[in-house]
Amino acid sequence: MRRLDSSDDVSLFDAEEDAGRKSKSKIKHPLASFFHLFFRVSAILVYLLCELLSSSFIAPMVTIILLLCCDFWTVKNISGRLMVGLRWWNQVDDDGKSHWVFESRKGSGKQASDSESRIFWLGLIICPIIWVIFAFSSLFSFKIKWLAVVIMGVVLQGANMYGYVRCKVGTRTNLKNMATSYFGRQFLKQAMSNQEES
Repeated sequence: MRRLDSSDDVSLFDAEEDAGRKSKSKIKHPLASFFHLFFRVSAILVYLLCELLSSSFIAPMVTIILLLCCDFWTVKNISGRLMVGLRWWNQVDDDGKSHWVFESRKGSGKQASDSESRIFWLGLIICPIIWVIFAFSSLFSFKIKWLAVVIMGVVLQGANMYGYVRCKVGTRTNLKNMATSYFGRQFLKQAMSNQEES
């Protein structure tokens, strides 16, 4: 696996139209921000309202899967690089070996706005959690026919979340070290607070 970071000279965009603007709170890409959430929220709404709107299983299932596929493509190919400057893909070299590439935008010039970054990460993290809740609810309520649709939601949105977290945090060892460090600090805080109470 290969990771390109800010020290590598990688252009995520052909045009450098945003290079001069440094607005941190203004949404620079409203269309990308809209579609980042539109397909995700639409798939969730269709899933929640499908029994009220239709007695059929096929039409809502196809609609949800199409919305999830559109969301996967939009987030992976457009909103990720426009809103936060991250992208990931699988590359096959001449020997036939598959390499995952996780890429970050160069630090100079184009900064993502705080609003866009917040929209991106909240949408990226909250929606897969909702699909996991749907998976458990369909499993425990014995709606097995919906389980395949919900698993598609978990897989597609979870794959995007995993890819972008890897872009943001780095390699798997960095992610593991970061988690270990966090849980170590939490354990130490808990131990210190328990000792102070005694």
